[in-house]
Amino acid sequence: MAKRKASKPSDQAELPLGGAADAPAPKPAAAPEAKVPVVPAPPAAETAEVVPPPPRRGGGKVQDESAPLAQNYRTWFLDYASYVILDRAVPHLDDGLKPVQRRILHTLWDMDDGRFHKVANIVGRTMSLHPHGDASIGAALVGIGQRAFLIEPQGNFGNMLTGDEAAAPRYIEARLTNFARDVLFNPKTTTWQLSYDGRQREPVTLPAKFPIVLLDGAEGIAVGLATKILPHNFNDLCRAAINHLQGKSFRIYPDFPTGGIADFSEYNDGERGGKVKVRAKIEQRSKYLLAITELPYGATTESLIESILAANAKGKIKVKHVDDNTADQVEILVHLPQGSDPDQVIQQLYVFTGCQQNISPAACVIVADEKTGQDRPEFLGVREILKRGVDRTKALLKQELEIKLGELEQQWHWDSLERIFIEERIYRRIEKSKTWESVLEEIREGLKPFVKNLRREVTDDDITRLTEIRIKRISAYNRFQADEAIKKIEEGIKETKSNLRNLTGYAIAWYEMLQEKYGKGLKRRTQYDEIEQINASEVVSANQRLYVNREDGFIGLNWRQHEFVQECTILDSALCIMRDGSLKVSKVADKVFMGRDILHVAVWPKDGDTNFYTMVYQDKESGKAFAKRFQIGGLSRDKLYPLVKSEGSKVIYLEVSKTEKEMPKKLTIFIDGRSGARVREFEFDLATIPVSTRTAKGLTVSKWPVKDVKRVDLALG
Repeated sequence: MAKRKASKPSDQAELPLGGAADAPAPKPAAAPEAKVPVVPAPPAAETAEVVPPPPRRGGGKVQDESAPLAQNYRTWFLDYASYVILDRAVPHLDDGLKPVQRRILHTLWDMDDGRFHKVANIVGRTMSLHPHGDASIGAALVGIGQRAFLIEPQGNFGNMLTGDEAAAPRYIEARLTNFARDVLFNPKTTTWQLSYDGRQREPVTLPAKFPIVLLDGAEGIAVGLATKILPHNFNDLCRAAINHLQGKSFRIYPDFPTGGIADFSEYNDGERGGKVKVRAKIEQRSKYLLAITELPYGATTESLIESILAANAKGKIKVKHVDDNTADQVEILVHLPQGSDPDQVIQQLYVFTGCQQNISPAACVIVADEKTGQDRPEFLGVREILKRGVDRTKALLKQELEIKLGELEQQWHWDSLERIFIEERIYRRIEKSKTWESVLEEIREGLKPFVKNLRREVTDDDITRLTEIRIKRISAYNRFQADEAIKKIEEGIKETKSNLRNLTGYAIAWYEMLQEKYGKGLKRRTQYDEIEQINASEVVSANQRLYVNREDGFIGLNWRQHEFVQECTILDSALCIMRDGSLKVSKVADKVFMGRDILHVAVWPKDGDTNFYTMVYQDKESGKAFAKRFQIGGLSRDKLYPLVKSEGSKVIYLEVSKTEKEMPKKLTIFIDGRSGARVREFEFDLATIPVSTRTAKGLTVSKWPVKDVKRVDLALG
């Protein structure tokens, strides 16, 4: 550990501990009598350890930690990640809102006069709180307005069904809904903070008395994590909240605004690792007409039609044309060609288009730590989110009741003082008072006989308030009206105290009121049912034609100028054996290179190849001819497999049989006439060769080059 040495007086004059501003100017070194006291070096235990930073990768220069901005950049990425998570992408558990949404709603509440406001004006006002530009504010406002729970839209706000965008902000208007006014705002229970520039104040979180994050859902991508909370039905949330308050168990499933049919068997309470299958609703209108009337969540009519047309172009399905009649309700008409099977086409739509989708929820919210009070992201299940939201609603209702009780008791105290002050004519005692102190003293003395009837002590502020009563009010005082007002306040105090004693029942009544007031007509749009997995290979149609260009080594679909092989589907794979003894399996496509000089091509069976192969090849390395009988076995796609012993060999004869009995028993071998062989033609018995694997070498047929091979029984026939 290195200690920092104090500079010598001859090198540099040391300053006293008071700092440079308070220290006398150092004298020249030539005047030894004017010594400045030297600050001693700190003890070893207090000396800071200077740890050099590690060298950069690649041999670059070492970072200079003494640079002015070095300390600021040490944790820059962590700061940025925390900012994006906490202040941009993830909603807060307390009100279920992201910062931009919270600022929009607070601005609307601040502007609220019951009338619609231009969205452009709302965006401009919100920019004083949100420092990220008008585009993000406008997009967030339109998104909230399309759901219409918190913001009431007027004008073209786009269409979540078709994917159409909203009109420009200067052409559309918005205002708060009554539901938002009831459940989101209360300045008395709001915690405030300064805006980013310190000119205004904004809520830390809104005092939401409803689980907004589950009602509207939320989606966001931050640095290192993402959140995806699916929307739920309003009435379902109200019933679940009441069940939680009553101590009953409950479960809630998403309800998508686009409808559809969903399978929640793997929902996993909305936590990470869960999965939701959601399908479009498809009806058969006639023999060759299908109608899509509900969409899977996340899809639009535009994206769905594009997926149908793309599948049709690739040959996965066959349709004549598609019409989109969507307005307020989804209606996509799919016209089928003659001879189509509508049931099979429906299955194909689910498999090959966007009519069925898988959604992976990940319910992440910002939660305030109970110990430190610091915000942090946390992954929770939707039931836990609802429980915490209901508990927070209960706490807010209690806080509102306590504030109301305090206000009622304060009003009762003031009204009672005013009643005593006027009915007992205490105001006459101050007629001869000449100083302010004597006025207050006279009123205090006049109230003393009646203080025992009050519920708290009389303060100087109370007396000052009595002096502010106007003569007109005193002359128009009505004792009966005053008694009625005090009785009404006493009834309010009694009711408020009763609600505080039965806080759970009061919270239940709150959710029942919300459901009665706002839940009418909000039925579930998404049906939930178990969705059976469809095997794509079972529903795909064999509507493709496989062709081969043997010489150049290509296979492809629908090449009419080349050799036709067989009918196939878009999901099939093709097997090819080339003249050089190589084997390859690839998925069929418009054009695929397999290898030059193709001898055999066929569609690879889905359950594995059971054919039997007989092959004679001329080995390049030894010069001998070998015969083998084999089955291919398991293969991987797009991998080249050798069927011969050495590279450069040549396949002379190849035959494919469906069964072992159909395999040739004898072959006629023709030796090349230019060789030195005495016997140029002979029969070779294949019965001596067992059926083995594709990697087998085979038995020697001849040490001479073979010119041709023919099957004996075929030759005789």
